[in-house]
Amino acid sequence: MKKIRVAVVGAGQFGRNHVRVIAQSPRADLAAVVDLDAARAREAAEAHGCVALTDYRDLPGKADAAVLALPTHAHAEAGCALMEAGLDVLVEKPIAHDLGAADALVSAAAATGRVLQIGHLERFNPGVVALREAVTLPLFFEIHRLSVFSPRSLDVDVVLDLMIHDIDVLLSLVRSGLQEIRAAGISVLSPKVDIASVRLQFRNGCVANMTASRVSTERVRKLRLFQPRQYLSLDYTRQQAVVFTVGEDRRISVQELKPGPAEPLQVQFDAFLDCVERRSCPQVDGTAGRRSLEVALDILDKIKEHSALVAGALESGWKP
Repeated sequence: MKKIRVAVVGAGQFGRNHVRVIAQSPRADLAAVVDLDAARAREAAEAHGCVALTDYRDLPGKADAAVLALPTHAHAEAGCALMEAGLDVLVEKPIAHDLGAADALVSAAAATGRVLQIGHLERFNPGVVALREAVTLPLFFEIHRLSVFSPRSLDVDVVLDLMIHDIDVLLSLVRSGLQEIRAAGISVLSPKVDIASVRLQFRNGCVANMTASRVSTERVRKLRLFQPRQYLSLDYTRQQAVVFTVGEDRRISVQELKPGPAEPLQVQFDAFLDCVERRSCPQVDGTAGRRSLEVALDILDKIKEHSALVAGALESGWKP
């Protein structure tokens, strides 16, 4: 089968990871690396013997598909233009910076018949895939995603940077509409929200507590859920899940779900290529990406409301 020509738009830290995965794929040819910084584009391109460009609008005719690893605010403009030019696109998470831009991407994909996949990477984590097969009726979640501070992605709040991974996984596991959001967050080392604590309640009674921080002293990626007669624990980093089941005799059995290790970025890219070849809908399509963004933005609104309450209390009653 003819290899699919794929370009990477954005040669930053994560864009270079995409470049590596595409270059190693036996099913794709790395067609070009695009970045406004010509030197950065050239450096990434020369390492893999492909074309370096500074404008994504030069890609039509040179590539069949593109991976967009641009700043979030640039996703819609570049993604819509490339789909209208006939390219399929994989857009890094979050899908866009606001719902209007997300809607533009979804509409462009529908109008042009192009593949639009959103890069919610944890969906392709082997541990998450194994966990999903064991989930029946989740009723309570505890989710923690903590990272050591890094200057990367400080143009967005921790909710859009880190927590959105867990929002996407959560929404894919809970088959019920969202009823209520409670949230609080603070800025510590950046002008944006660096730590967030969130409680989501769904219409079927499921409750999820989520914590995300990018100013932690350790790296934690864990999800725990409870469902009738079972407790499931997932370690995203180890790509492993454990299921504790209470039997009819009230004895607890333990089952470790140990799928073969795999790089989620590679699995995600293979899934994208499958959709491009088969002209099928991605597992994480634009609609799923928009839904996760909508919840994330609602969480940020709730954090602003809480911050205003705290500020008012400090002004009216706090004395040093």
